[in-house]
Amino acid sequence: MPPNSAPIRLNDLTHPVVAGLISVIVNYGGTFILVFQAAKVAGLSPDLTASWVWSVSIGVGLTGLFLSWRHREPIITAWSTPAAAFLVTALATTPYAEAVGAYMISAAAFVALGLSGCFDKVIRLIPPGIASGLLAGILLPFGIGAFGGASVDPLLVGLLIVAYVALKRFSARYAVVGILILGLAFLLTQGRVDLSGLSLEFAAPVFTAPDFSLNALLSVALPLFLITLSGQYMPGMLVLRNDGFKTSANPIVTVTGLGSLLMAPFGSHAFNIAAITAAIATGKEAHEDPSKRWIAGIAAGVFYVLVGVFGVTLAAVFMAFPATFITALAGLALLGTIGGSLAGAMADPASREAALITFLASAANIKLLGIGGAFWGLMIGLVAHLVLNGRLRLPRRSLAVRKEAVTEGATP
Repeated sequence: MPPNSAPIRLNDLTHPVVAGLISVIVNYGGTFILVFQAAKVAGLSPDLTASWVWSVSIGVGLTGLFLSWRHREPIITAWSTPAAAFLVTALATTPYAEAVGAYMISAAAFVALGLSGCFDKVIRLIPPGIASGLLAGILLPFGIGAFGGASVDPLLVGLLIVAYVALKRFSARYAVVGILILGLAFLLTQGRVDLSGLSLEFAAPVFTAPDFSLNALLSVALPLFLITLSGQYMPGMLVLRNDGFKTSANPIVTVTGLGSLLMAPFGSHAFNIAAITAAIATGKEAHEDPSKRWIAGIAAGVFYVLVGVFGVTLAAVFMAFPATFITALAGLALLGTIGGSLAGAMADPASREAALITFLASAANIKLLGIGGAFWGLMIGLVAHLVLNGRLRLPRRSLAVRKEAVTEGATP
């Protein structure tokens, strides 16, 4: 057990372990298809595709496991989903060896950014209300998706919603655990998840020597860096901050950047701190006691490594789950976080309107210049905050320190 951590009892494990498992299921079941699409566009062989799955899964698992253990916070890492979507088109015109070289350049840039400490300073300037509004806006489509699936699969989605509400009423702690077990049992009973052809085979990493070119630098490495920074790292750090965790962004960016650099020759495009799936593990659903939620980060890391060891085979199992099950499970698991974020966004009357603008702009998922909605929602919210309030307010602790210094006659 890490030093200075609270004692862990057996009944402390259930909820964070399930939260870690759900975050992994949602990641593979919801967005991993983009990796396979990008691999197909690039014309990769089955061995190279399996190596991509191996490298990104092992890398994500080990970095998340290490960071969660080291800092005793639920630091969930994941592959860059917007970057994978970008690669679906970029790999059509970029030789694979040059793409690998671009992955390495992008990863090295993140290592440099983490070591510089600049990113952490920027994150700490964002007002809490704006951060909460951004998170609520990012997660809103998932909350809506939990109910929207009822028009496609009313029996499954209806069962999950009713079970969630009933469990919340009588045993709130086990609501998310309950709907996961009930949903899986329902799908297996209906024969909608076929595991008969499943054969576990170990994945073998395949090394690809990188090739560096100016074209790949400008057309792959630079967009990959900007998309991952704005679409993953920034909202991911704000998820941690929103739930009260204070780990600096510097070691997170450095460790994930270094991991991406090491795994790039085996196919990994980029991994980083998670945003949406991290919220499943950082909130009260993972554990009532925040000091116990780091177990969810350990659990997620272990599950990612298990998937990576067996490569495409095990990833395909999660991808075989019906889309309505994935969206309903994710949305219901995130309801508490969405509610808490909305409450935080509206808490301060001075920043309420700017936070509301941030929330709506983020939920609109604006996409301009190849950059996703999280970045534009944040930018619009910060501009609104500056116009309405005149400046970015310092954290209250900083203001208190300055006030105390002035009172004592020191230079503020």
